[in-house]
Amino acid sequence: MRRRRQERLLSIAAALLMWQIISMAVGQKLILVSPAATAVRLGELVLKGDFWQTVGASFLRIEAGFFLGLFLGAALAVAAAWLPFLEIMLWPFMTAVKSVPVASFIILCLIWLDRSGLSVFISFLMVLPVFYFNVLAGMRSSDTKLLEMADVFRIPGFTRFRYLYLPQLRPFLFSACQTALGISWKAGVAAEVIGIPAGSIGERLYEAKIYLDTAELFAWTAVVVFTSVLFEKVFMWLLKMAFERLERF
Repeated sequence: MRRRRQERLLSIAAALLMWQIISMAVGQKLILVSPAATAVRLGELVLKGDFWQTVGASFLRIEAGFFLGLFLGAALAVAAAWLPFLEIMLWPFMTAVKSVPVASFIILCLIWLDRSGLSVFISFLMVLPVFYFNVLAGMRSSDTKLLEMADVFRIPGFTRFRYLYLPQLRPFLFSACQTALGISWKAGVAAEVIGIPAGSIGERLYEAKIYLDTAELFAWTAVVVFTSVLFEKVFMWLLKMAFERLERF
């Protein structure tokens, strides 16, 4: 584990060094600012009074969409695994959501929704099929012989789900969470950039583009990356702890 962390730190250092070299070679701050200039602007942003309010507002909207997609996608997948006709009915909708470009949904939703709720709905919509298809695959991977035994001994539904399905779902759910967390931030911030809700990261990115402030654009992008990665680490750790606790009982 320690060696892996060291390797990751070295890869980050190498990426920053490459960024610095390319920035010096380009020699145009408008096109590509250096990591140092980005860090300075990020420090200036952190000291502003509305910085944490902006980050918090976008965080709450995007993660609200993520959790909605998680719970509804998982619930629909469990229901579809037990009710084949429901899977057939859901297939065209889930396939469409998975395939249609996020920009198309954002433009359509601008007609239907208020801008403040746009990032919530878009994040939810993008992660919904991720959880649905992964959890459905996990439900189908359960051992059929164990399920037949559960039928013979008339094991209740919740007990069956906890001891037969849940262990099989774990790798699928972990994979879905890691994928969906990144997608939710990409889709949510994209929705904010197009919808421009007041007091959001998307609004700050749009303003940086309008004023050709490349340093601020990179600084806010770094905020998005850092916040997304940090929440992913914390959430995955909590999810792992929850599964380990369930296994003890």
